[in-house]
Amino acid sequence: MMISRRAVAATAAAALTAALLAACGTTEEPTTAGGASSAPPAGPVTLTDERGTVNLDRPATNIVALEWGLAENLVALGVKPIGLADVKGYNTYDTIAAIDPSTPDVGTRGEPSLDAIVALKPDLVVTTTDLPENVIKQITAQVPVLTLRGSDGTDPIGYMRKTVTTLAQATGKQAEGQKALADFDAKVAAAKDKLAQAGKAGAPFTMADGWLDSGTVSLRMYTPGSFFGGVAKEVGLQNQWTGAGDKDYGLAQTDVEGLTKITNKDNTFVYVSNDADGGAAFVKALTGNAVFKQLPFVQGQKVKRIPDGIWMFGGPPSAAAYLDALVTALTT
Repeated sequence: MMISRRAVAATAAAALTAALLAACGTTEEPTTAGGASSAPPAGPVTLTDERGTVNLDRPATNIVALEWGLAENLVALGVKPIGLADVKGYNTYDTIAAIDPSTPDVGTRGEPSLDAIVALKPDLVVTTTDLPENVIKQITAQVPVLTLRGSDGTDPIGYMRKTVTTLAQATGKQAEGQKALADFDAKVAAAKDKLAQAGKAGAPFTMADGWLDSGTVSLRMYTPGSFFGGVAKEVGLQNQWTGAGDKDYGLAQTDVEGLTKITNKDNTFVYVSNDADGGAAFVKALTGNAVFKQLPFVQGQKVKRIPDGIWMFGGPPSAAAYLDALVTALTT
């Protein structure tokens, strides 16, 4: 059962454990053209997050990340978190922007350890509004906390840009942030060209993942308000699952029978199923389902699985990898 994926957008119960970890780390400093190191600029930083204003004496260099999407965005900026919630899980689901597996683990995303966080002596903790408010307050009493949303179902790509920009400001990595977004824009332009050359401009598609619930296939659909749906919209693809998803992540749940609503004969059904999370059993149950076998896109051999390790709630690195996977799925 794909618990990790289903649980990502859910609010966890507030529980702080007492495990104690200790480590140190810094922001990765890129070199300039002349070979000199470019450190973040000094001086106070004022940030606006989902809870209000966050004031830092200087750009943060020692950062603990409590959510994987934020960790990926830090990696995109050249920042190495000194601590992360569920390091092993992150490196399982986000191989696109992997971090050092020896990075100190500060608990789960839903139940971080206050003691483990404080022991690392961070100058900033980054988390999302998925973490319960009372937990955020307990951490804030010890160290500054920057709280963002995991995504925004009304504008997922716009919120990705906001997240990158805010984290770049927090870390003094504005130039790196601008480059990450510019690289994403270039990837979008290149993907549009490839789709057009293959005669797939504006092609219809649906995107899903899923799990087994007591032997029954459950599917999670990526609406236009999802991160993956927003990425696809950037290149003009037509998402055939138009129903509303949840307000943050743009996800909707259905079963195999629900797929009968997809009537466009040219639709390509794209899905992800991580083998590390029971994916093989899910794929066997899905593809062996009698209803699934009769669907037009199955009959037309338009079912494509994308590679594991692309985080479906990430930043520019996962967005770029998803575009590559989507173009390949639609053109081969």
